[in-house]
Formats: sequence, structure tokens, C-alpha cells
Amino acid sequence: MPSDTLYDAAADLRALGGGRVWSLVVSLFGDLAQGEGDKIDGPVLSAIMAALEVRPEAARVALHRLRNDGWIASEKSGRISQHSLTALGRAESAAASPRIYARPNEGPENWQLVILPKTDPKRQQILNDAGMIQLMPRVFVGPADAPLPRDTFALAASTAPDWVSKQVAPAALEDDYARLRTALEALSDALTDLPSLDPLDTAVLRCLVVHNWRRLVLKYAQPPRALIDPQSDYYKCHVLVSNLLTAYPRPALSDIALNKAI
Repeated sequence: MPSDTLYDAAADLRALGGGRVWSLVVSLFGDLAQGEGDKIDGPVLSAIMAALEVRPEAARVALHRLRNDGWIASEKSGRISQHSLTALGRAESAAASPRIYARPNEGPENWQLVILPKTDPKRQQILNDAGMIQLMPRVFVGPADAPLPRDTFALAASTAPDWVSKQVAPAALEDDYARLRTALEALSDALTDLPSLDPLDTAVLRCLVVHNWRRLVLKYAQPPRALIDPQSDYYKCHVLVSNLLTAYPRPALSDIALNKAI
């Protein structure tokens, strides 16, 4: 259990859920133990999972699934189990990290509008893989340096009317971002009145923030900065996430273990 103050402050964020314990474990390892050789001791992992209100049996099932999927490796060190990301888990986590941890002022500024000569699934897939976003049939927008299939028509741009920004926003996630914004604002306000957090509480806080952010932003391509509405819940969530992760830096695993022992 985290300190009572953090437990209360993070209530709204914790209530957002996202139900899959294995996904929560992926967020935790990706944030705390992404480096080669990083290992989380079993008692420390159990303490963090308990603070996240994950039952021990659910945590065991999640670890078992991730081991079977080749994401997590577990080994014994004396009587203590140690868990770490495999090479696959580290690679996948590293691939997602630029999107998860990017600051709001990072990312491509200029963009391009691309028109396909006809509806063509193969060309569309090339554009999707390049981070382009479909605006309407045969019309895509995205980073100015995205590689394009042949026979496309491209227009470089640096500004956009408001309707374009609104149309490229993921409409299906609007309510999710609104709920996340409310929870992050409540957490940020509550934290201003709390004493400094110990390493275990910091690990719990970061896991909640990263997990709820990660499960939304990885569902779609990142729009160029010029196409992001600064009044959108997405952008305001991004600012809140960035501020929280900066204010509460990633604790060293050894510090969490020491704190747990005390």
C-alpha cells in the first residue's frame, strides 16, 4: 500500500483502470527497468503491485503470460525471484518510449498533405507505417519527412486551419482523454500539498501516470505539432504527464529495494 496521502491523491487516476494486469506490468517494467541488466526483486514487485491494488494471484498470472510471450524473464537469486525484460521486451519498450516520454514541444513541426491517385491498400499501408493520418478518402496528413509511395501528390505546409486539427484528433478517444485530464489535474493539485514521496511511492505514481497515458497515445500516429489543438484534452494531458514525470524522476531500483526493506 502506498502512503495514505498518495493513495488518496491518486484515487481518480487509479479508478480509470485499464483492466489488463499484464499491460500494467509492461508499463511498470518499461518505466523502471528498461535497461539491460535491470532487475526487479520479487518483494519489490509485490509491494508495487499491492499499492496498485493488484491481487497477488493476478500479478502471478500476468507474469506467467509475459514469460510465455517472451517479454519477461524470471530467475532465482538465493530465495528471491528477480524479474527483468527480455531482449524482446527491451526492444519493444524502447520503440514505444519516444512517443510515451516526448515533451509537448517535441516532434515534427512542419507537415505535408498527401493525395493518393486512387484508393490503394498497399499505398495506404505505406503511409500508415510512416506515421501519416488519414484526413479523408485518399487524403493523408503527417510529418514533412515521411517517406511516400510513388505517384502521390504532396504539399508541404507549416500551418493549418482549426478544422484540420480537430479532424485529425482521434475522435474515438475524446472521452478517454477528458477523463484522463480530470484525473491528472486532481492528482497534480493534490500533490502540491503532499510531502516529498519516497522511492516506492514515486514508482507507484509514475506507473499510474505512464500506464494511463501509454494506453491512449500508442493507439494512433502522432500528429505533427502544427496539427495539435493546444486547447484539446489530448494536449493538456500531454502537458500534465510531462510535468508529473519531470517533477517525480524515475527512482533507482536499489532505492526502491532499500525503502521496501525499511
